[in-house]
Amino acid sequence: MSRFVLITPNADFDSRLRQAVAGGLQGGVQTFFTNVLPAGPYDLFAQLNQEQPEVLILGPDVPIDEALRLATVLDVQLPDLTVLLVSEPDPELILHAMRAGVRDILSPSAEPAQLRVLLERACQSFASRHRAGQPQQAQSGKGRVIGVFSPKGGVGKTTIATNLAVGLGKVAPMSVVVVDLDLQFGDVASGLYLSPEHTVTDAVSPAASQDTLVLKAFLTVHPSSIYALCAPDNPVEADHIAPEQVTRLLEQLAEEFQFVVVDTAPGLPEIGLAAMEACTDVVWVSAMDIPSVRGLRSGLDILRQLDILPEGRHVVLNMADAKCGLSVQDIESTIGAPVDVSVPRSRAVAFSTNRGVPVLQEAKKDPAVKGLSQLVERFSAAGQAKIQRQSHRRVVV
Repeated sequence: MSRFVLITPNADFDSRLRQAVAGGLQGGVQTFFTNVLPAGPYDLFAQLNQEQPEVLILGPDVPIDEALRLATVLDVQLPDLTVLLVSEPDPELILHAMRAGVRDILSPSAEPAQLRVLLERACQSFASRHRAGQPQQAQSGKGRVIGVFSPKGGVGKTTIATNLAVGLGKVAPMSVVVVDLDLQFGDVASGLYLSPEHTVTDAVSPAASQDTLVLKAFLTVHPSSIYALCAPDNPVEADHIAPEQVTRLLEQLAEEFQFVVVDTAPGLPEIGLAAMEACTDVVWVSAMDIPSVRGLRSGLDILRQLDILPEGRHVVLNMADAKCGLSVQDIESTIGAPVDVSVPRSRAVAFSTNRGVPVLQEAKKDPAVKGLSQLVERFSAAGQAKIQRQSHRRVVV
């Protein structure tokens, strides 16, 4: 099956699109070298002779009026399909395109790296709408396991994890647990100003792994209506915790909680990889500096090769600064994935971290609070429709 279908008489754009897909996306490309568009989905599928593709690209040299007409028809009859338009954008065209259901506008001169980012965003949009359109089936009653990862340390990963957990606690009180899997030097306890009696060491014991009631007795209640499972006090205890025990722990918690937020150690240690395989979603955290961005690119490349990337992925720029010398477009082109949330550098966040009170726990007005709230919203039912409408928009730093 061709995941991407392109309609254009422009062979040069077809070549760049194929390079973009070959550079890190799964699925094939089928191209119709014509500027004549089908009347509707049935005519299109008659030519494809296959299942529905995920992304339809209406390429250069296709009449704009005809492209918008087809997009309008597809938006009504096939709302799952993501339609992209290739044209030089102007405000009037963007307005008409949005009304027609076009998800994004691509520049005819875009390079393969830029095209890959936009195609990946389009695939995420398709996956979100496809899941939303399916009947809700009982998935063994399991909650979402959200891992917070970063190949580099010092990017504020624990701050993101604790605020995400606190924010989700407002959405689902007492149905959220944050787990500190940075087993040697985890800071979730200090980030939440907790002095836990029990830690992950107790939670992976034979008694806890066999009885969920015992496991829940080892969790620490936080005033923000969430639970926490903190890292061991002694780093030596980390050597006695196996990846299989972590996998079992996350499975148990997912059966009991709506959201399981997992803070991990920097890099891709064995425990972290085991956690990732249990995750339904991964939040990738990067600062706006070259070492962090390169580390994230390398980490994503390795995980693509290992084929263990969860379907739900969310890229967060933390401590974002428009004057740092890097743009969002530079970062997206480097990592080959869209940036979803920007959290600006903030004194309020630094102050809250030192106090052990996440900024989302208090009613503060700060640009960083807005960014963190946007991250929380990505996991709420109410926010899914909004994400789909804004999937084509680049974040602003």
